[in-house]
Amino acid sequence: MSSTDSSSTERPGPAPEPDPSRKTRDRGSALAAVVTLAILVLLVWGLGPRQSKLKPAPLLPASNTCTPTASDFAPSSLTKIPTMPLDALPPGARNRVLLRLNMEPCSCGCKQSLAMCRAGNPSCPMSPQAADAVVKQETAETARPNTPAPRDSPQ
Repeated sequence: MSSTDSSSTERPGPAPEPDPSRKTRDRGSALAAVVTLAILVLLVWGLGPRQSKLKPAPLLPASNTCTPTASDFAPSSLTKIPTMPLDALPPGARNRVLLRLNMEPCSCGCKQSLAMCRAGNPSCPMSPQAADAVVKQETAETARPNTPAPRDSPQ
């Protein structure tokens, strides 16, 4: 039962060649992928924020010609000063005293108003005398009778 003829239809020999249209499809899809990636890279690069080309300033010591400026006086808005009993004054005089104490700078050099210096720094040597002078001046003006100024009479 041995036979040299085989009943199979397979033939030994070279493998069949692939379809030529398949090669062009593979090349076309690879080329499309590369082009798509290139377009995406260009799009991301084009839409990315531009970074400025600034360099930080060198850390050098401050020169002697640049002097710091002193802060300017800023008025305050206190309505009560703990170290000054202003309740004894009439309302109009109390408002004028508070206005002046909030608007006038203290002469001690703290660049604060008299009211703020009195409230925040009770040990200041200058603000008590200045604040008392303001209170005395306003109470003297309030106590002064309102006399009309002399008028020139027509002749």
